Amino acid sequence: MSAAPLARIARDQYLAGDENAANRSLVALIGEISDLEVGALAINRDVYSLNSLNGTVELGGERFFFKFHAEEGEDDTIQEYYNAELLQSAGYPVDVPALANGEPGRQILLYRLRRDPRFSDLCRTLEFDRVEGEELADAIAAQRGLDAVSSQRMHETLHAATEFELAAEPVNRLFRDRLFDPVTDPAGTVVAGRVARFYADAEHRLGGDTALTWEQFRDARWVVNGVDYDRTVGELFADALEALVPARYGPGAVIAHGDAHNANVWFERDEDGRAHLTQFDPAFAGRHLPALLAEVKTTFHNVFAHPFWLYEPQVATERYAASVSYADGRLQVVHDHELGMLRRAFLDAKAELIWRPLLRDLHARGELPGDWRRLVRLALFCCPTLVHELRAGGPTGHTPVSAAIGWSIAVAAGAEPVSGTDAFTSFFDAVAP
Repeated sequence: MSAAPLARIARDQYLAGDENAANRSLVALIGEISDLEVGALAINRDVYSLNSLNGTVELGGERFFFKFHAEEGEDDTIQEYYNAELLQSAGYPVDVPALANGEPGRQILLYRLRRDPRFSDLCRTLEFDRVEGEELADAIAAQRGLDAVSSQRMHETLHAATEFELAAEPVNRLFRDRLFDPVTDPAGTVVAGRVARFYADAEHRLGGDTALTWEQFRDARWVVNGVDYDRTVGELFADALEALVPARYGPGAVIAHGDAHNANVWFERDEDGRAHLTQFDPAFAGRHLPALLAEVKTTFHNVFAHPFWLYEPQVATERYAASVSYADGRLQVVHDHELGMLRRAFLDAKAELIWRPLLRDLHARGELPGDWRRLVRLALFCCPTLVHELRAGGPTGHTPVSAAIGWSIAVAAGAEPVSGTDAFTSFFDAVAP
């Protein structure tokens, strides 16, 4: 058997634009690890899989879905296999891979291919076509069902963990670990990392003709739809770097997925037609996951991060409008993006079924930090700003309109209004114990 790092090679070939070579490398790898005949293989073009490659393959006469991580944290792929077993043992509905290979550079997972849609795809169709009625009700009921199960499992697994155990959880890499350079600054004392790579030393175009330097953009005070916010983008990144550390979270820990946004969830129906959801891709799950982080990514991406402004900026630009002005260090933004019926229902479910019980449990145990609201806000702010580049004109295709909407929502997530209210202040008031 070859020891060539074929998954890593396939990643590089695909990112270089040579999809045929990447296919050949993956066919060779899957044949070697399975010792079965490999048939047709196709890599998916997937806007949601920003840090991994996935696709379908015929193996031994059966169809499989394969995936492997394409950058940061190569070991995530094989760890996902063990995390799936952990979640299954804890009672979560989760898809467990049928085949896993953990050799360095050759790490890949294969799941039996499903005909079920990812929940994100179904939700996109509902929102794109503005579907209401029974289909919308089924989606909301399915989300509430998963939230109810997840809430119960977090309640059952809530326990005190040490700072060392909390720090070792991979979910941290979704938040603070993306804010600094671990090679030159392992202690994380200076904002760099994805902030430097995505945003520094670049022009920031917003709305129509507004164009700012990084320094102007970083230091601007935001007024969004008439609401004045208390922190700049630069201050929010600095606050997150300082605050999002295990010592601040308190000892409360749970077994949870940590990244169960709807692109990591299957939409299924029972034989009687009842809709329900099953999680997959638990690369960031853990046994001692900081309780305050357990549902942050899910809450932001399922509710506030509409796929159009985050992943399909051209669609957002066609559907929404945003006007921006800049004077005396203040950015004034007016946009018409709203959550919509589906995401308002998802927000209600998260508040009622997830956050209110979790915060109540932590408070009852004396493990809820006094600044929990600040910590959760900063983690929410990290979700859209660090997942991929929000800057207009960058490699992710953002336009001045989608960038203005995305940054406005990110700032509203992380900062407090000086006066007035928004969807985030209403949410935090609703879930406070």
